[in-house]
Amino acid sequence: MPRAELDVEQALAVVRPIVEQVREHGVAALVELSEKFDGVRLDSVRVPAEALTRALAQLDPEVRAGLDESIRRARLVHADQRRHDTTTKVVDGGTVTERWVPVDRVGLYVPGGRAVYPSSVVMNVVPAQEAGVPGIAVTSPAQRDNPAGFEGLPNPTILAACALLGIDEVYAVGGAQAVAMFAYGAKDAAGTWICEPTDLVTGPGNIYVTAAKRLLLGVIGIDSEAGPTEIAVLADDSADPEHVASDLISQAEHDPLAAAVLVTDSTELAAQVEEAVARRVAATKHTERVTTALSGPQSAIVLVDDVDQGLKVVDAYAAEHLEIQTRDADAVAARVRNAGAIFVGAYSPVSLGDYCAGSNHVLPTGGCACFSSGLSVQSFLRGIHVVSYDRAALEGVAGHVVALANAEDLPAHGEAVTARF
Repeated sequence: MPRAELDVEQALAVVRPIVEQVREHGVAALVELSEKFDGVRLDSVRVPAEALTRALAQLDPEVRAGLDESIRRARLVHADQRRHDTTTKVVDGGTVTERWVPVDRVGLYVPGGRAVYPSSVVMNVVPAQEAGVPGIAVTSPAQRDNPAGFEGLPNPTILAACALLGIDEVYAVGGAQAVAMFAYGAKDAAGTWICEPTDLVTGPGNIYVTAAKRLLLGVIGIDSEAGPTEIAVLADDSADPEHVASDLISQAEHDPLAAAVLVTDSTELAAQVEEAVARRVAATKHTERVTTALSGPQSAIVLVDDVDQGLKVVDAYAAEHLEIQTRDADAVAARVRNAGAIFVGAYSPVSLGDYCAGSNHVLPTGGCACFSSGLSVQSFLRGIHVVSYDRAALEGVAGHVVALANAEDLPAHGEAVTARF
């Protein structure tokens, strides 16, 4: 299966001067770039605390209830991901401890293009908080068409989500310039830090955000290079075609480049899903966007001989989201090797994971699930080995150290040990 064409290398040529502009000119560059790309002239790149409080006060009660529950469930899951220090006694008098230490400061990117993603605030902030990160900053693009009172700010629902989570450092900056701001920090004309540099940037974004992450990797850490969203469904004739069709459409709704793939051994189900998709696409709100995604080369129905062969296909594809809608779905899901997240059975749609399953929806795309994981508490932690040997423990292994050092023609390594005796 082909992936949607996403030429990050080409985007680098666009992004490089933007990044340099932010590095050299700080806040002035951010203001200029926001006006150029978002059509908003910023009075301040940082969102005033009052705007966060007001956004939460004005938040629709049903949306607030949904965010509260999303946060509660995400905390349950991510709290169980916390790492604990472990000490291994190697010999008498010799130990190695692995300490887990959170990064000092993270910048969390929340998209604000075709859709508004307060759920992405939850998915980025909660694991960082559960990891114990002391400094958390959120940024999202300023919006031209905000409600009165929120002109030139990120969408108020995003601001409300930040307030719910206790995040008060929020910026109205999007695109590659936001990643550059987190990488280098940004000072005003007087030389005062308005945004201090961060150690790590996480969160999905468009191709320019992705290109900026690639360009700045090494200056900062990144979670991943996020591409267009993907769903694969492995289904047999026990699956409900209406469920499958609605799930494929749900992810196609994100982006014209989104991928929706059905893998099935049932020609009857394939035909039924095609019919249901056509009917449902015509009735959905974002018909044009969904149609473009589903008719692109990245979306298809793949016929296989049986579920075993289907498993080989979905493992090779390594989808961001993989649904298993087969008989014995739990057993089939247990055999999957490559997926960002796996959704098991008829009542675990991807949409549940997008909002309220408790899982994280920031997941590897483009086949990267073969070697990388979704966002988690671990994404914000570093493992540090602490080595503690006493005299006797070092003396007991000194001969081996000297032998290995000499084998590598690094005799001073061995002498650093023998000098102690």
